[in-house]
Amino acid sequence: MSLPKQDAAFLSTSWTEGVLLKRDVFSTVERGRLRTASGEINAVLRRLDQVPWWSHLVARHLFERERKALTLARDLGVGPKLLWSGRSALVRDFIDGVALHLARPHGDLSYFRSAKAALRKLHRAGICHNDLAKEQNWLRGNEGNAYLTDFQLAACFKRRSRLFRIAAYEDLRHLLKHKRTYAPDALTPRERKLLERKSVIARIWLMTGKKVYQAITRGLFSFTDREGGGRRLVNDAPVLVARIRENPAVRDAAIVAFADRRSGVGLYAFVEADLPELEARLHSTLAAANEPKPPEHIQVVSRLPRGAGGKVRTEILQLIAMNQIDLIEPLITSPEDREFFRDILGSRKNLRDRFNFESTDRALPS
Repeated sequence: MSLPKQDAAFLSTSWTEGVLLKRDVFSTVERGRLRTASGEINAVLRRLDQVPWWSHLVARHLFERERKALTLARDLGVGPKLLWSGRSALVRDFIDGVALHLARPHGDLSYFRSAKAALRKLHRAGICHNDLAKEQNWLRGNEGNAYLTDFQLAACFKRRSRLFRIAAYEDLRHLLKHKRTYAPDALTPRERKLLERKSVIARIWLMTGKKVYQAITRGLFSFTDREGGGRRLVNDAPVLVARIRENPAVRDAAIVAFADRRSGVGLYAFVEADLPELEARLHSTLAAANEPKPPEHIQVVSRLPRGAGGKVRTEILQLIAMNQIDLIEPLITSPEDREFFRDILGSRKNLRDRFNFESTDRALPS
């Protein structure tokens, strides 16, 4: 399937391809640059031309919902602005920040105050997001504020009907679930009560609709969305990590996912060891095992970055794998991390989908 002529003509003259962020059966999303009258700006493109025929009707429905919601929310300052839309593609501006599951704002009360204010603005405009259980749909901007993204399931209401109030309630309840994860001590007694009380529709959905949805998306569509990693991250990565760790030269390993233009989802293995030549050996070992498919990239590093509790900081490894290098700086918390990332960036493997964003040069200042 190809883009309509008008869409293709606009993108060929105004869009510069960049980093692929996500590709599934509902759309392709990539980050790049949009040429405007005042110069080029960082932006995000969603397009439907690579969607399979059997999911096109659903993809078209989701696309139209997002376009309508972004149009209404254009001036609210709580999500990306709609910069252009065609029949099968749209461009929204790029928010300089990272998703909640990467930012991990533990104890950051100002972030959750900002998130609540953003949700209030959205609801006042008659928009309910309807997909805020996913941490990927909450962003933490570099200035610390909360933003929402991915409005494919959003609903727009002309009046505050009962259905609107229920949807808005569920939006808030999902925000509070994230607050419970990252700032549990800051929950008020009223917020704790809200968390315990699911709406009737939510209870019915959990008992019936969610099971049907999962059967369709995970069965018929083979679609699993764990932090954007799909089935390979959920099913294959643990097996591959275990096999890599069997090598006596390996101290530890971590695997993250990245969007791949050819296969949809690729895997990138970071291996803690002292032998750079180990990469070829591990490729051979994993390929000989036949299944699951080996990671597209294996990189040996002298040490893996870890947080205070010793847990590997996969959030930053994922940004490296995705070539979103300019987003790493706010996540660095120590001089040791800074030194590690300087070493690892120059030898990273996923260079086929690299893009020189303007802010990349200042990503890791001394």
